Amino acid sequence: MSRPRIVIVGAGFAGYRTARTLARLTRDKADITLLNPTDYFLYLPLLPQVAAGILEPRRVTVSLAGTLRHVRLVLGEADDIDLDARTVRYSDPEGGVGTLTYDRLVLAAGSVNKLLPIPGVAEHAHGFRGLPEALYLRDHVTRQVELAAGGEDPESCDARCTFVVVGAGYTGTEVAVHGQMFTDELVRKQPLRQGMRPRWLLLDIADRVLPELDEKLSRTADRVLRQRGVDVRMGTSVKEATSTGVLLTDGEFVDTRTLVWCVGIRPDPLAESLGLPMERGRLLVEPTLHVPGRPEVFACGDAAAVPDLTKPGQYTPMTAQHAWRQGKTAGHNVAASLGLGEPKPYRHSDLGFVVDLGGAKAAANPLGIPLSGPVAGAVTRGYHLAAMPGNRVRVAADWLLDAVLPRQGVQLGLVRSWAVPLDTASPELARMPGGPERTAAPGAQRTPDAQKTPAVRSTSAAQSAPGAPEEPQPSPKPAKGSEGDS
Repeated sequence: MSRPRIVIVGAGFAGYRTARTLARLTRDKADITLLNPTDYFLYLPLLPQVAAGILEPRRVTVSLAGTLRHVRLVLGEADDIDLDARTVRYSDPEGGVGTLTYDRLVLAAGSVNKLLPIPGVAEHAHGFRGLPEALYLRDHVTRQVELAAGGEDPESCDARCTFVVVGAGYTGTEVAVHGQMFTDELVRKQPLRQGMRPRWLLLDIADRVLPELDEKLSRTADRVLRQRGVDVRMGTSVKEATSTGVLLTDGEFVDTRTLVWCVGIRPDPLAESLGLPMERGRLLVEPTLHVPGRPEVFACGDAAAVPDLTKPGQYTPMTAQHAWRQGKTAGHNVAASLGLGEPKPYRHSDLGFVVDLGGAKAAANPLGIPLSGPVAGAVTRGYHLAAMPGNRVRVAADWLLDAVLPRQGVQLGLVRSWAVPLDTASPELARMPGGPERTAAPGAQRTPDAQKTPAVRSTSAAQSAPGAPEEPQPSPKPAKGSEGDS
């Protein structure tokens, strides 16, 4: 008798945890296939520290093949799912196509950037959902400071050293504070004109930063941001973006070459393409994570509308905290559907949050206990080390080195502006010349769960750089295939 075939789509927080749980429970009694556009799990909460030069890029990536034993990795992106035929059609990074057949399917496709109908944003802003975007932002910010330091025109220098972040949630807050500290260190080595300092603006239509937090900790975070030098402007957003700056909703025009878009996420359109009952773009599932009417299909993470049993009538929010734990439940219940154990409903109470405010400072609320300052900083870093499924020693070593050595402010030039558009369903992969352009419009490709952080809602950031791209996009050339988006 052949072994049951399990296919997991997406290796974000939910998909990775599902695969790891199933590998442990089935013990070679099933064939587990993980379909993902990259060969790593991205620990997104620490991505802002990559953009700020604290962590090296590979520190926040965990090898799928190296940590998921007895799981077959297939590099590619799901293009179509035939529920009746029980097949998943996918495209690989070099343009090839393939088909996977399943007996059990787990949809953990995640989410894509949330775009708003604001003129110029899609053209001049960049997101912060994948490693290519973090590498681009790091190079872009470094380049702007270097050009300003060597420039002659005061107005141009000021525009290059002005960085605008839209969205004062977890992601935007961390991007702004780490960005301010990074640029301050850069200008210590390359001084700007007298009286000029890099300026980071943090905008949000909300009345306070981190509106998800209680007001006391929100005020604490606001105070730390301002102490770091961040220009916090609540009740204000972007009305229009251009190649030379942004027009704010209060009528002010800010000259800038950098716009970071951190306004949120929306469910991956893959789920919507299945034609099954939805809830605001998310696939409706039972508390056991089964899809109603399809006992062989499970869904978890951002793509699934999971009933919140702790808050009757509501659904769990799209956070990594829930995605990570839903992955474990999905793994148990898929195994149970194969006769290995009993199914159980997903139930999880909020464990709190952590927000890194740079240096030794943070804001945290573990188990409802409000913390700030160095104590919160220690809790935040300890939490990240405990939550990461790998690379803990390397991350801790980078933190230690950053505390005693100056950061290396150099450009690597690996990712160009045109390679990381905001309107993409695949921030994990940089766009390649001649490659497919997959947007986040309905029916486009998707990106694995890129939420805040598992056990405690942490953030990892969004970035963006408006202004005319420093490098023109090369003309598309015929190619066998190229890395698309994920």
